[in-house]
Amino acid sequence: MADHQEASVTLPSDPVSVSTARRYVGDILTEWGLPADTDVADTVRLIVSELATNAVQHTLGLSPTFTVDVQLDRDERLRIGVTDSHPRYPKRLPAAVQQDNGRGMVIIRWLTAECGGRLTVCPTPEGGKTVWITLPWTVPVQS
Repeated sequence: MADHQEASVTLPSDPVSVSTARRYVGDILTEWGLPADTDVADTVRLIVSELATNAVQHTLGLSPTFTVDVQLDRDERLRIGVTDSHPRYPKRLPAAVQQDNGRGMVIIRWLTAECGGRLTVCPTPEGGKTVWITLPWTVPVQS
């Protein structure tokens, strides 16, 4: 198996694409050796769901698609990025704010940190942004 692997999918900014993104990343990680029934796999699927939901709900119709990139540097790290074409960066609401939604970034940050990872947001050359999570890759290399 290669030391570096990448996969990518571009989906329409539609609520049905959230489950497609989650399934896509889960399938890729299983193919790369992460068993689907592990806590880490569940956590990654939840993070992807939240990132994709943000890309669909908070771009105000200004991003017709979003892209999910998955990168694996074996024995080191897993990176997952969700890119949309809307320039507004995600906002983290204070815990005291009483709202039914808007907690996605809090959930993503907490889950990422809980796994020993980090979250970054980077502008794209086209004026949008990519929200990246980077997690340690702890799956043993299979011979």
